[in-house]
Amino acid sequence: MADPIYNTLSIAGVDPSAGAGVLADVKTMSALGTYGCGVIAALTAQNTKGVTGISPVDPDFVGLQIDTLFDDVAIAAVKIGMLGQERVTLVVAEKLAKHTPAHIVLDPVMIAKSGDMLLERKAVGALREALLPQTTVLTPNLPEAGVLLGERQVDTIREMRRVAEKLRNLLAYSGHRWVMLKGGHLPSDDIVDLLFDGDRMIELPGRRILTKNTHGTGCTLSAALAALIPQTNDVPEAARRAKDYLTAALAAADTLNVGSGHGPVHHFHALW
Repeated sequence: MADPIYNTLSIAGVDPSAGAGVLADVKTMSALGTYGCGVIAALTAQNTKGVTGISPVDPDFVGLQIDTLFDDVAIAAVKIGMLGQERVTLVVAEKLAKHTPAHIVLDPVMIAKSGDMLLERKAVGALREALLPQTTVLTPNLPEAGVLLGERQVDTIREMRRVAEKLRNLLAYSGHRWVMLKGGHLPSDDIVDLLFDGDRMIELPGRRILTKNTHGTGCTLSAALAALIPQTNDVPEAARRAKDYLTAALAAADTLNVGSGHGPVHHFHALW
């Protein structure tokens, strides 16, 4: 009997260049064997060089997208990316609490690769209070972790362990909840991500890939987790496979020719 094809969902913004956001998420989910769906939470005008504009989506319409999809499609896992506004963040939290998907991967998208702000500062509290308690896996990078905790950004593995523990305390204690703290901003070519569930602190080592085409790496990793958790039913195994997928997508990124800035990773590196 064939393995099931799971339906997965990205709730995020739209990047027209498809390196990040919903379009990148759906490509990742598809490459990893799930049927990717998308709810549009924000609109952006951007390319590989930067963001030139952000247009909000009406929060009620975001909620209607979620309700309409869940009323018809069995969603195995949800990835949350750019939400942009406080009201959108609260609506997404309300609707997910209503529909109770089995797995939620939260990538707290706050700042674009170009440095542009992608989340209202007043929305950080809503993210922390309304969405974190529902999250299965939280996937911040080091700057995002600092914002969530109201602390400076750390730059050593030892400090990362302390930060991972503090972030885990923001998640619900019921059920199995994880923090995947990404170490890509460490000042070293050896990169370590930390996976922590309140008990086990698992190091996921890696090597920095030398390419300028790193646009959407966080989106890709979190979408890969959402695709792989239902298939493995094991967060550490899903995290290892997601990191391997991203590493290979980065290694193949220079075979693409998309824009003159920070181009995308190669989501379909195993296919073409």
